[in-house]
Amino acid sequence: MRIKPHLRVLARCLEEPVRSRWQGSKLSSAWSFQRRPSQLMHTDEAGKMFYITTPIFYVNAAPHIGHLYSAVIADCLHRSRLLRGFNSRFATGTDEHGLKIQQAAESVQKHPLAFCSEVSEKFKHLFTKSNISYTDFIRTTESRHRSAVEHFWTVLLKKGLIYKGSYEGWYSTQDESFLTPTQVTKVTDANGNEITISTESGHKVEWMKEDNYMFRLSEFRAPLQQWLRDNPSAVQPEKFYHIVLQWLDDDLPDLSVSRHKSRLQWGIGVPDDPEQTVYVWLDALVNYLTVAGYPEGHGLWWSAAHHIVGKDILKFHAIYWPAFLMAADLPLPQVVNVHSHWTVQGKKMSKSLGNVVDPLDTAQRYTVDGVRYFLLRQGVPDHDCDYDDAKLVKLLNSELADALGGLLNRCTAPSLNPTQTYPQFCPGSFPMGSPEEPKGRTKPEDYHMVQSVTELPSVVLEHLDSLHIYKALESISACVRQTNGFVQRHAPWKLDLADAADKRWHDTILHVSMECLRVYGTLLQPVVPGLADKLLSRLGVRSEERTWEVLGFLERYYGRKCAFEGRTLGPETGVLFNRLERDTGKAKPKTIKKNKLKSH
Repeated sequence: MRIKPHLRVLARCLEEPVRSRWQGSKLSSAWSFQRRPSQLMHTDEAGKMFYITTPIFYVNAAPHIGHLYSAVIADCLHRSRLLRGFNSRFATGTDEHGLKIQQAAESVQKHPLAFCSEVSEKFKHLFTKSNISYTDFIRTTESRHRSAVEHFWTVLLKKGLIYKGSYEGWYSTQDESFLTPTQVTKVTDANGNEITISTESGHKVEWMKEDNYMFRLSEFRAPLQQWLRDNPSAVQPEKFYHIVLQWLDDDLPDLSVSRHKSRLQWGIGVPDDPEQTVYVWLDALVNYLTVAGYPEGHGLWWSAAHHIVGKDILKFHAIYWPAFLMAADLPLPQVVNVHSHWTVQGKKMSKSLGNVVDPLDTAQRYTVDGVRYFLLRQGVPDHDCDYDDAKLVKLLNSELADALGGLLNRCTAPSLNPTQTYPQFCPGSFPMGSPEEPKGRTKPEDYHMVQSVTELPSVVLEHLDSLHIYKALESISACVRQTNGFVQRHAPWKLDLADAADKRWHDTILHVSMECLRVYGTLLQPVVPGLADKLLSRLGVRSEERTWEVLGFLERYYGRKCAFEGRTLGPETGVLFNRLERDTGKAKPKTIKKNKLKSH
């Protein structure tokens, strides 16, 4: 029996012990380590393994559009790796412990687990409806996670990196975060009372003093700085990389990693100490290891870990988490990819303002693929983006309904393609040439288009791998416009099909246009899987012909055989994407008649 290459890699990884990137020993107040270059190698091309995670979402409230944005980004990257032949794992889930959950459950008089289960199901429902293809949905209340946290805690304790001490300082229950004096400020609330808040989130903080366990975070400042300087792509985009380095310019105080049971009952108990509960962020971050199989057999997946996180939890993922991993002698993630937030009219979404965008309601009005496309087309990782219904409607009508849908309709309409086949390509009608020397009936712009579409897959890959998905979609959209221009320029509906030369040129125009459509449909699968499937099915492209490896654009132009030439098209399934009403907030999909073929 033949063993696939990625399975041979899997077998080797399981046979080898997990090696650490970090070797350390406690030397007075410093943590020394030695970087092992072989352990910092990216595994994507070598092992074809890819492990992508979203944050696990806090269940104190129902999901909003920002949660869906994180999931859609991860889903897009996961799907793109699968189409490139990777063995990919995609984890998401819910964070269900902590004081905030305990208080939220008490406020509605429910047991915390029942409360968590109810909200967690809302996230699952949203992701199912939104075509999020996760391979693992982790809940921190699961027994497998409890075991992973307890083991991780014990490792740190045995190394002397967790110690019993006393914590005194500011704590934000809303953020589940400990803050330094420089991170808080005093303000006056609506009742005229002076309160202290977090300068970053604006949430109220309280002064806390109690005996609990401390993590020696202070000893990891220099190792974290070296890690970042040696790996400038470890935190992306670059803006956030520099923010983390700036944070590390200041001293790192030791971090409280437990709470007394008298204050927090809802969480994972500290091993062998019935009076303490593990701090929710140490608990939550370990979820990524839990999914990878920690503490046994996690080495294969963990060496290919990539995180997607919002900018509000950057510190936890780019300082606390790497420090915890160094302390446990575990490899660090390949990349922490950071994205900014979605606002409404420039303001952060909040219940009090009543401007929270419901992703399920939005998808019902504008379709699942429509919302996915809008989020990835408009979302820019390094600055906040504003959600607006009118802008969404305008974008989807322009790029999906008119440009892409109109192009497919033209190529497959019975009036222009009466045989309902993938037409023949005539090298004499569209001979190899260049914009400087067009040949046959071609124009300079036609060769520019062929060059653009030929280069498009590599351009899209580059943008996806750097998390600039909006640039990938921008590139596809530009090529779609070029192809529509090609069809409009040569107007196949004006040709005399009774004339043999005109018939060959007519079929060649359709063949080139459909080849372009096939490329667009293939590249769009990670972004709008439903719409891409509809497009490719209409072109008669089989499931095994939809990977990026076998894309092979316009093979006949280069003198090679085209597997699609002469093939019967797939069944008619209606308009690719229905135009939406332009009414700034209550737009609903509507069926329209097919575009008539016009020369203007």
